[in-house]
Order: sequence, then structure tokens, then C-alpha cells
Amino acid sequence: MSLQLFYHPLSSYSMKALVALYENGTPFEYRILSPDHAENCRQFAELWPIQKFPILLDGERMVAEASIVIEYLALHHPGPVRLLPADPKAALEVRMMDRFFDNHVATPQQKLVADVLRPEDRRDPHGVAEARQKLDTAYAWLDGVMASRTWAAGEEFSMADCAAAPFLLYAHWSHPVAARHRHVLAYLNRLRARPSFARCWEEARPYRHMFPLGVPQGEA
Repeated sequence: MSLQLFYHPLSSYSMKALVALYENGTPFEYRILSPDHAENCRQFAELWPIQKFPILLDGERMVAEASIVIEYLALHHPGPVRLLPADPKAALEVRMMDRFFDNHVATPQQKLVADVLRPEDRRDPHGVAEARQKLDTAYAWLDGVMASRTWAAGEEFSMADCAAAPFLLYAHWSHPVAARHRHVLAYLNRLRARPSFARCWEEARPYRHMFPLGVPQGEA
């Protein structure tokens, strides 16, 4: 098998790539990154010294960054589900929404996680407050967008939804989406029901207890 994914099941960016692979039933080898898989970790560090996962290995070619992995799969291992539209204008909307979830949902959410992992005397309350405000702003904007859409970029599931599924769920765990943002909550429910993401989320079950901010009731 030529495709290998170096990843961790709890990682939101890993899930983003996994959703794309599962959407198209693309065969690949799982290369989990954990202390129990030392050889995977060693090879991963050699291939990508930045050590941000996931990465995709296709024969001798290494592909880094989840969005690029998805675009690479669309070019070199296409399947029945087109996650990036052929029309350039539609594709631009998908990429914009993909960037929105990466930069304005995942980034502030990860700030909340990173802060709780710091020693108590080195935490950043101001930065945490800013991150929460950024998430509130993102939720409010997204609520308006999703009022007239089924999926992030329109009526077709796309790369943007691959990003939204894990990022929005972890953001909701970290800083809950207010009930008034009903379109966001309805969208999150659709994402959770999507078989590709439901599979990822179930595979993460043995690791959910590791979430640094604690697991909401009923989610373990």
C-alpha cells in the first residue's frame, strides 16, 4: 500500500485528513504517533522535523498540512466525493471557509488548551479571554452564514467541512456555542452525523479522556 498517514486519533488536524480519506474510501496505512509506536515516531521526525501532524507519505513523496493532504488526494487519488469543486469560484469559497475554521476556530481553541497545559504561574488570562472573544465572534459570524447553507461552502460537503467537523466540536467542548447560535449548533449536529466524521470520532473514543480541558458529560 503506497499511502501512509502519520497521525493521532485525538488530533483535530488528523481527523480533518481522515474525514477526507473516509469520504472516498481511500485505502491507506495507519501510522499512529504515540509512545507505543516508537518506529512511527522516529520516521515521522525524520520526514518532517517540524513534527506537526498529520503527514501523508505516498511512496517517496511526503505531504504536510491537512489542507494540502486533502488537495493532494484530490489530484493524485481522487474518489467519488469531490471535496474541492472543479469550478474555480466555488473552490475559492471552499478554501476561504477552510481557512476560517483553521484560523478563527481552531487557533483560538488551541490557545485555550495550550494555556491549561502551562505551569500555573505562567498562564495567560488575558490571552485566554481574547481567545474566548474570538470564538464568540467566529460563532456569531458563522451562524449568519449557516442560516442559508447545509454545508460550510454551500449544498455539497467539501474540504471546509472536513476542517469544521473536528475544529468546531473541540471549540464547542472548550468554549460552548451559545444556544442563540442555533444554525451553528444544527450544523455541528449534521457534521457529527456524517459517517466519515462519526467514524473518526468513534476511533478517538479511547483517547478522549486525554482532552486537557476535560470531557463534557456524556462525551466520554
